[in-house]
Amino acid sequence: MDQTVAIITPAWKAEDTIVTTVQSVLAQTYPDWQLWLIADDGADYEAFLANAGISDTRIRYLSSGGTGRGASNTRNVALDQLQTSYAAILDADDRLKPQKLERAVAALSGHAIVTTALDVMTDRFAHLRYVGDGPDRELMPGGHKWVSLSMDSMLVWDRRKTDGRYDATMSNMTDLEFLLQLYRTAPTSMHLGTPLHDYVKRSTSMSNGANVAAGMIASKTEILRRLQTGHYGLPQNEVDGVAAFLTISLEAEALYGAALAAQPGLLFEDHLQPMLAGKEKGGH
Repeated sequence: MDQTVAIITPAWKAEDTIVTTVQSVLAQTYPDWQLWLIADDGADYEAFLANAGISDTRIRYLSSGGTGRGASNTRNVALDQLQTSYAAILDADDRLKPQKLERAVAALSGHAIVTTALDVMTDRFAHLRYVGDGPDRELMPGGHKWVSLSMDSMLVWDRRKTDGRYDATMSNMTDLEFLLQLYRTAPTSMHLGTPLHDYVKRSTSMSNGANVAAGMIASKTEILRRLQTGHYGLPQNEVDGVAAFLTISLEAEALYGAALAAQPGLLFEDHLQPMLAGKEKGGH
C-alpha cells in the first residue's frame, strides 16, 4: 500500500523562513514523503533553496496560478493534483519535529485523521506554550477543540477515506473548517499528545489588531452557523460539542482586547483556557 505523505506548503514571501521549514522535512525519520511547495508570490523557491544548498527530488515546485491568491486557494492547487494516499499541512514558517510523519503514519493505520499537539513558538522559535499536549487519545468532532483549543494546521489524513478543500471565502479558521469537512466521512480522529509540530505565532496574531479580531469573530460565527444548519452532516451531540466551544471562544474574543491591555503579551490560548475549564460537554 502506498504510504507516501504529500506535505502541502503554500509560500507567500517566505524567503526568511522557508529554509528552516524545509530542513525540518528533510530531517524526518520517515523518508517516504513529497513536499509540495506552492508559490503564491511568483518567487522561484527551487532556485532559492538551491542557493541554500537544498536540492531533493521529493520536493515538488508549483505556482498558485497568481499572486496573493491566499493560503486556501494555494493549498487547493496541490490538493487538486495529489496522487498520494496521505496528505499533511505545513505552513512556510512552521516546522515538523523529526518524528512527526513516522508517528502520524503509524496512527493512520487505525484512523483516517491524525492530529498532534503543538509547540507554539515566537518567530524566533522561542517556546511559548504547548497546545493539546497530554496522552494520545481518540477524539470525536465535538471533543477535538476541547483538547486542541487553537490552531488546526497539524493535520495528517488518509485521502482515500476522507478529503476536502479549503474554503477561500473565509479569512480565518480555515483549518478548523477543513477538519470539520474531514469529519463528515471519518467519525473519529487520533490525537497524538506529544508536541510534534512547531507552530509559529506571529506578532500580528498576538496583538488582537482590529483586522485580526474581526476576521476571527466573523469566521467563528460562520462556522457556528454552518454547524447549526447541518452543513457538515454531523450527529447532533457532536454539533453541540463544537458549537459550545465556539460560543465560549467568541465570548473570549470579545474580552481579549481588554485582557491584553491589562496584561501585555497575553496569549489568546491562555486567555481562553480558563473560560473553557469546567464547561466541557459531557462525553467529550
